[in-house]
Amino acid sequence: MTDNKTKTLKKWHLPFLLFLIIGTYLAITRKEEAKDIPFQYCEGAIFGTVYHATYQCDSSLNGKILEELQAVDQSLSMFNPNSTISQINSGKSNETDSLLRTIFHIAREVSQATDGAFDITVAPLVNAWGFGFKHGALPDSLQVDSLRQLIGWNRISLKDNIFFREDPRMIIDLSAVAKGFGSDCVAQMFRKHGINNFMIEIGGEVVTSGVSPKAKAWRIGVNKPQEDSTSTSNELQTILQMNNCAMATSGNYRNFYIDNGRKIAHTIDPKTGYPVQHSILSSTVIAPTCAIADAYATAFMVLGLEKSLQVLDKHPELMAYFIHTDKEGNYQVWKSPGIEALIAQ
Repeated sequence: MTDNKTKTLKKWHLPFLLFLIIGTYLAITRKEEAKDIPFQYCEGAIFGTVYHATYQCDSSLNGKILEELQAVDQSLSMFNPNSTISQINSGKSNETDSLLRTIFHIAREVSQATDGAFDITVAPLVNAWGFGFKHGALPDSLQVDSLRQLIGWNRISLKDNIFFREDPRMIIDLSAVAKGFGSDCVAQMFRKHGINNFMIEIGGEVVTSGVSPKAKAWRIGVNKPQEDSTSTSNELQTILQMNNCAMATSGNYRNFYIDNGRKIAHTIDPKTGYPVQHSILSSTVIAPTCAIADAYATAFMVLGLEKSLQVLDKHPELMAYFIHTDKEGNYQVWKSPGIEALIAQ
């Protein structure tokens, strides 16, 4: 009986070993072939910022990249009067498109997970505080209370691809996730073309896959949060070594202004209606997709350090790197345990 069992195992081992040998050969062959494929580099303007792409491919795909980004712009841009979201906000249409529906569901999940700290209806308050499309005198408490009646992520919904708002004056603004979502769309396009090694970055929101042209993990910098409204300071706080993940950063150290000696930051708390005054200066999030990382990075700026850590405890798929100040105003860093292994030495 033992001999029969041995013979059976040997019969099973042979094709399995052959499969392993062939699989190993193909993997080595593909890796060797990949060495001969050049990396392409391209950049351009989109969403009011700049994109950079590095990817391993025989030819340039910049045209395809622009197609993806222009499709996102046509769906989500507040600056494009013909975009899907602009048509909805103006009351000309309530019909959505596939990109808008995708990002809406992502936004809703993050809103639920952060108790409304992430809210795509906060635009009226953002405008009132001088960071949107309208500029004028800063709002008083009565104006803030009035505008808060137009805020509420749970007061908007989708049904049969149609957008519903409880109040037609509500404004939907997806700018906080548009760059991250755009990076995801380009990454998806790369994968459809069989590209495994790439990095796409739009205004600091990054998706990486595989290895860099140096055949190593991608090195992505996290800026030191120095107050710089001109966006000319690029001193790095740290460098993370990344592959097969996405990263986004939100901060108040660049988008702010001073009014009568008071610093007004662009992150608005949807619940209070006022700019946040938390100790977090910079919120960097690593997540499976860049849209998710983008949304949580924004939400953590609203929540502050303590509440952000509570959210992170419930979401092991996320990692965060927070730069904040202590009571004496000194820079401090809090980072998820898994990030330590990513820091470049």
